[in-house]
Amino acid sequence: MPSVSVIIPTYNRAPKVVRAISSVLCQTFNDYEIIVVDDGSTDSTKPAIAQFDECITYIAHSSNLGVSAARNTGIRRSSAPFIAFLDSDDYWLPKKLAAHMEFFRTHPYAQACQTDEIWIRKGHRVNPKKKHLKPSGDIFEPSLKLCLVSPSAVMLRRSLLEEVGLFDEDLMVCEDYDLWLRISCKYPVYLIRQQLIFKDGGRSDQLSYKHKGMDRFRIKSIVKLVKSGRLNERQLISSLDELALKCRIYGNGCLKRGKLKEGSFYLRLPERIREELSLGFLNS
Repeated sequence: MPSVSVIIPTYNRAPKVVRAISSVLCQTFNDYEIIVVDDGSTDSTKPAIAQFDECITYIAHSSNLGVSAARNTGIRRSSAPFIAFLDSDDYWLPKKLAAHMEFFRTHPYAQACQTDEIWIRKGHRVNPKKKHLKPSGDIFEPSLKLCLVSPSAVMLRRSLLEEVGLFDEDLMVCEDYDLWLRISCKYPVYLIRQQLIFKDGGRSDQLSYKHKGMDRFRIKSIVKLVKSGRLNERQLISSLDELALKCRIYGNGCLKRGKLKEGSFYLRLPERIREELSLGFLNS
């Protein structure tokens, strides 16, 4: 059994997935398996990665099911006690896996850790804004505002995913935001302060580019979480406050675009959730 399962979901990114796989094969830590999940690609992905046949496990979906389904397929096929994800448009520096394994060796109770990253946008290196800087430890409350964990940067214990569940396949985007909230409400997510991945973005083929109004998916995640009963009192208050803010911004945006029914739904949603929680408390 390998120590780490590296899961690479991909869809119509033949040249970039070759780069991603190559960056794993260049790791100084080499006790891993690579699982590539081709989520229904229609380009030259399969022949492009045929050169790696002896180094990878290749799984192909017959249709495009989404990144959550692709990652979950890889998780279910994997065997290692640690799981790392690598999006096919990102790539790692050679000491990425070694840094994680050393961290887990010296922090045996840690469940999740991520490295820092280098951002590339449209071929140019850029600096992340202050709000995107990664915290370490208890990241739950800042993670309510925006996603502060990159899939390509993180490594998790398999047992953690068995406890909190896999990626939500009903979410077209923000599926990672959803998972990190479920994890960070229970466990710290630590930061290894080394820039060990290149995060390549700013392109039209990315899900964040295709799906506008992403806050509605974050709203759905927060609603699920506050109804789950997993949150302590402080976390619940913070979640409801952030839900109210996101609903107000998104709902008012809908009204400005003439989507009156949708806007009214989101503007009323926070109060309805508070009422449901109150009724649930009274009935318990």
